[in-house]
Amino acid sequence: MPAQSEPYDAPAIVTFALELKAWREAAGLNRKRLADALGFADSYVGQIELRKNLPSEEFAEALDTYFKTNGLFERLRQRIVDTRHLSILPPGFSQYLRYEAKASCLRIFSSTLISGLFQTEDYARTIISTLEGVAAERLVVERMSRRSIFEQENPPRVFFILDEGVIRRVVGNKEMTRVQLEYLLEAGQREKTQLQIVPLNAGYYAGLTGSFTILGFDDGPDIAYTESSGEGILLEQRDRVALQVVTWDLVQGHTLPPRESLAMIEEVVEQL
Repeated sequence: MPAQSEPYDAPAIVTFALELKAWREAAGLNRKRLADALGFADSYVGQIELRKNLPSEEFAEALDTYFKTNGLFERLRQRIVDTRHLSILPPGFSQYLRYEAKASCLRIFSSTLISGLFQTEDYARTIISTLEGVAAERLVVERMSRRSIFEQENPPRVFFILDEGVIRRVVGNKEMTRVQLEYLLEAGQREKTQLQIVPLNAGYYAGLTGSFTILGFDDGPDIAYTESSGEGILLEQRDRVALQVVTWDLVQGHTLPPRESLAMIEEVVEQL
């Protein structure tokens, strides 16, 4: 598997990398000497330690044989396989999900697709269809489980803005899209959820650079998460979060009122 530019942050991958480094350093080896002893390129050893590549079965077995670990690295590798659906998430997203579950306020902007928090199962499955089998199904199940925040005794306040192109884009097929939009209508009428749409006639506006979410907390500063072209960035620095808040304000300035937004969705549903 080719290395990626940003490190994986899935816990199983982090654990493998830390154990590899710990065993290597305890043996007094640098990466090249270990690589030579195992018959692998030193660049590959570096990629595994830096979490920019995933360990192969052959690599894990070679480590177990060399360090006589009684199968430790193969067990760790198997854990990565078992949680593969998490390892392919964009950098920062796993941490974002932990914050999302604790937020008291969410400001979500979707520029191309409906946000995962508001997706139906079939809509989500279509988007995740680039994966295969068990990994894809696990991601769908976990995405659906995120809705549980709306079932809490005190659910978060949600402000959800979508570009009009999002509701007019057919994902999967017309029936699937219609069901998705009906769910969106239902969500938009919840007591603590406000849904608005930026109409196509708004022309160019700040939100067209990509989707993002701003999380607010009762006992801490805001956190933001941005995503574009499948790459995500978790923002915790206050100045960078402040810039996302400005972008949110600029986007909201182009939205239709909530009632008109819901009416537009109803119109699209009828057309489908």
